[in-house]
Amino acid sequence: MGPDSESSHECGDDSDDSEHDILEELLAGNRHHVDALPEDYFADVQVDQHPGIVAISCSDSRVPQEDMWGVDHPGQVFTPSNIGNQVWDDDNGERIVDGGLLYPIHHTDTEVAAVVGHTGCGAITAAYRVAMGEPLPGPQGVDKWVRMLVPVVEDALESGLIDTDADDELVVNQLVEYNVDHQARFLRESADVPDDVDIYGFVYDFQGIYGNDYGCTYLVNVNGETDPDEITEQIPATYEAVAQSLLY
Repeated sequence: MGPDSESSHECGDDSDDSEHDILEELLAGNRHHVDALPEDYFADVQVDQHPGIVAISCSDSRVPQEDMWGVDHPGQVFTPSNIGNQVWDDDNGERIVDGGLLYPIHHTDTEVAAVVGHTGCGAITAAYRVAMGEPLPGPQGVDKWVRMLVPVVEDALESGLIDTDADDELVVNQLVEYNVDHQARFLRESADVPDDVDIYGFVYDFQGIYGNDYGCTYLVNVNGETDPDEITEQIPATYEAVAQSLLY
């Protein structure tokens, strides 16, 4: 985690010390972070923020929410996350747009929203298994979010876009992309999201499913357009390779 992390393990493998080892790694990592920051790093965002994009990602330690965009300044990307990169929450049985997305759109002048799924998503895998008849994984705080994904998975399996005869790896990753499209559509159709907000869908690939560029965010949806050929027409030629789909 930090440049001094190895030194925290030099005292042995005693289990009572392991928790303190992790704490020491966190403290050392933050010290390294502080020492590396320019003096004026936070100067432009001391009072307020105006991020250009709000990007909702899946809660996963393998998905670096800012690094994936090459962000090196604070205030550029608003980064909510939850289980399964879901743009909604449940309010007494009603699906509403998650506040982590709505806040920057309504209060920081943010005009671009991105839904970012990732390959091998555990939330999608769990929802797929539930749709196939297996029990929810538990505990309740997890089950709530998996349960909200199950109808999306069921809809996907009936859409004709999923290769249900394929192995589970392909099926899950097709479902990941389908979920990104579904979440993006929910945003576009919500009265709480202004019409002039651009909405993009990406899949972060750290497994080499879409191509050989590990860590690439593949662009699968641009304001409702999901055809890779049509998406290619909307982006510079140098980025054509990121317009990929497992569904179309």
